[in-house]
Amino acid sequence: MNNTEDQKILKGIVAGDEGVLTKFYKDNIKYIRPYILRNSGCEEDVEDVFQDGLVFIYQKLKEDTIKIEPSSSFRSYFFGVCKNIWRNRLRKNKRLVVTEDMSDDEEMIDPEVLTDIEDRDREHVYRTHFMNLSDTCREVLNLLFLGKSMKEISETTGYTEGYTRKKKFECKESLLQMIEKDPIYQELHQDSEKE
Repeated sequence: MNNTEDQKILKGIVAGDEGVLTKFYKDNIKYIRPYILRNSGCEEDVEDVFQDGLVFIYQKLKEDTIKIEPSSSFRSYFFGVCKNIWRNRLRKNKRLVVTEDMSDDEEMIDPEVLTDIEDRDREHVYRTHFMNLSDTCREVLNLLFLGKSMKEISETTGYTEGYTRKKKFECKESLLQMIEKDPIYQELHQDSEKE
């Protein structure tokens, strides 16, 4: 991707430039809207997917992991991101994609994008259920994830080491059970088994 206009858009997204974002929205919503509306979506879905696509692009730019083929335009890449986000949602909601009428140019997108979207979905499932744990569980697991030993965790929380070990096990078990019951996790897990 050598297009200077594309570079200007990418810089504008990272900077949060209102002018660039507004122009990008006006220029590109017309490509996203028909695809989503023809594939079981509504106007609200169009706006949500467009916003999620922008957030995804912003995060990829901040991480410096965006990969756009030199032969592809940013518009095509963004359309592919939005298309994959929408397909993911349709799959999760058990609604089928009924229309596929994209040109080959619009189809060019790095296959890693879908993997990144699914990774973010997994992280969302984890965070949602982690926040549903008790304060005690969140504290113990947070300290554990920070690499603290059982002794350090027990000193921080004021619990005995034995109680801390028991609590760690109970909290991890509770978190895993909540995650495994989540329909989004089940869908992601089934998809990974098919590959």
